[in-house]
Amino acid sequence: MLGEGIIKGMAVTAKNFLGSYVSEERLTTIQYPEERQALPEAVRQFPFLVFDGKDPMAGLRCVACQICEKECPPKCIYIEKSKDKKPDYIGKPQLYPATFDIDISVCMSCQICVEVCPFDAIKMDTEFELSTSDRFGGLLVNKHQLAKSNAHYHRIHPTEADEVDGRLAAEKVKAEAKAKADAEAKAKAAAEAKAKAADAAAAPPAAPAAPPATTPPPAK
Repeated sequence: MLGEGIIKGMAVTAKNFLGSYVSEERLTTIQYPEERQALPEAVRQFPFLVFDGKDPMAGLRCVACQICEKECPPKCIYIEKSKDKKPDYIGKPQLYPATFDIDISVCMSCQICVEVCPFDAIKMDTEFELSTSDRFGGLLVNKHQLAKSNAHYHRIHPTEADEVDGRLAAEKVKAEAKAKADAEAKAKAAAEAKAKAADAAAAPPAAPAAPPATTPPPAK
């Protein structure tokens, strides 16, 4: 029938229009920005750097390995390594980014940086209201602007954040157990060496060896 699709489409439109007067579920339009739609957990916009604790710079998980910089398709990540080291989340001394910039005017939100990061240091944010009158410097964000707490990560991606925290906690326990075992082994080896030295000092001195017997010369 000619126009059957149009008739069906108009029927759906009429159904939703009339139903919006009696059901809030059919109110598909919201009064933005006064009203905000709840975003799904899987929404992703632009990357941010996760930090633990209260100090953003001291708690950054990033160790400046530069894998994300190398794997980024549009090459919008710029990293410079530090000259010194600081303890990471398991207490191991690691480098940290002296500079970490992302040009969000180039970023295409592909999430490859998140997928390749071995330290769960970079994640995707849900913030999208990033318009600015400065099309160059205003869209080049540094590590101070990128750093957001683990609590923020839990707020926007709770399921994923719980999984990451569980994995990091297990790795920390494993590292602490290994460090404890190594310390105990070193202490045991030192104690054994000390005991051997004490035994050697307490042992009586050995008697001097008798001079070798000499054969008298034959008589002439």
